[in-house]
Amino acid sequence: MFRIPALVALLALIIATPTAMAETRIGVVDLRQALFSSDAAQAFSDQLQRDFAEEEANVRAVQDAARELKERLESDGAMMNETERNTLATQFQDKVKEFNFLKQRLDSTVASRKQAFLEQARPDVDAAVKELLEENNLDLILPSEAVVYVKPELNLTTQLLEKLNQ
Repeated sequence: MFRIPALVALLALIIATPTAMAETRIGVVDLRQALFSSDAAQAFSDQLQRDFAEEEANVRAVQDAARELKERLESDGAMMNETERNTLATQFQDKVKEFNFLKQRLDSTVASRKQAFLEQARPDVDAAVKELLEENNLDLILPSEAVVYVKPELNLTTQLLEKLNQ
């Protein structure tokens, strides 16, 4: 007795599901591409390069000094006495440590500045995505990383970039 109503309900659900799925409109955006291609990101990147040019030059100088010590150790090491070779090896190790320290400090500082930029840009990105959702009458916008394939007309990355540049 319960089988017939259950079967009818199941049949109705199977018929209704494709119809509901067909009405769902989904768009896709590449948030990273749009954000990092924006005018604000380009200005941020230029400012970052200016702010850290001196530190980058310092890191490169230490790296070059370490490379020179290594090359000298490899080319002249066989002709040096043990004390000279050990001294040169110690200098090389000290330069490598200095390079690693400076590089790690620079990388962490740059990473924290980038994170601050992302946090600052987040409200603008969210607002632009919401505008796209409403303007295109969509039910859902997915990040491109979560999608295997999307029709070009449903990829809204260019429109998002335009909104971020306004």
